[in-house]
Amino acid sequence: MKDAHADAVPVGLQATRTPARIADFVALAKPRLNLLVVATSAAGYYLGSPSTPELWPMALAVVGTALVAGGAAALNQLYERDTDALMRRTRTRPLPDGRVPPNEARLFGLALSIAGLALLGVGANYLATLLAAATLAIYLVVYTPMKRRSPLATLVGAVPGALPPVIGWAASHGSIASGGAALFAIVFLWQIPHFMAIAWLYREDYEKAGFPLLPVVEPDGRTTGRQAVVYAAALLPASLVPTLIGLSGMAYFMVAAVLGVVLISLAIGFARSRSDHAARLLFRASIIYLPLIWITMIADKV
Repeated sequence: MKDAHADAVPVGLQATRTPARIADFVALAKPRLNLLVVATSAAGYYLGSPSTPELWPMALAVVGTALVAGGAAALNQLYERDTDALMRRTRTRPLPDGRVPPNEARLFGLALSIAGLALLGVGANYLATLLAAATLAIYLVVYTPMKRRSPLATLVGAVPGALPPVIGWAASHGSIASGGAALFAIVFLWQIPHFMAIAWLYREDYEKAGFPLLPVVEPDGRTTGRQAVVYAAALLPASLVPTLIGLSGMAYFMVAAVLGVVLISLAIGFARSRSDHAARLLFRASIIYLPLIWITMIADKV
């Protein structure tokens, strides 16, 4: 007769597995993405507040937005676990690697999303909650399945990507107004050269997974480079709007102008050479650009 305890996991081994399990669920929420969400939603809340914001309501709004974003990321990975398994940079994620079962990932993603919406509903207002729900719906229902069908998915995906600062703004301001629209435009336009650089660097991975991104459907990269330049150029005037509408001062205006010119220059360099080196420079510059914009805007708030 088989020993009832033969398949039992030793207590010591269970203890060592617990941190790894926690880390896998944290990975499902994409913490690096959530760091960006926390930063942009906090910036939006601060900039939308007519006076110095109270920390507790601000924390509720930011955490609620981050939970919704984490839930969306987990549910997105659930949907894409088969294609993630085909790509070198994603095949070791918890779902394609088999470390987290799909049903657990589904429950985790739903729990985060519901908790985030509830937190926004209680701690912020209906507009912020509605915007967060729209972020979730566009990301999962429109963008995620569209990625397998059309290069236009990049533009669609930039919409939920640009909503966290607007959620923060709405939570403190009570409306979107011109300031919230300006923040949306900056993050929306920024995402395109940023992602074009990523898409170029990982074009072989995306091709293996069957994602029809621009570098996959047009391997010469001409349209990819052109898109990076067009949206970087559009970002420059959009980034100056906060000063023009009285949200920030001239110090921000000057910094935004310089950063915008640098980003355009690097986008042009990528469009001309279409090399991995140029794409990497554009990607790294875009990573630096956004936090510098937010920090300067907050420091120079009028």
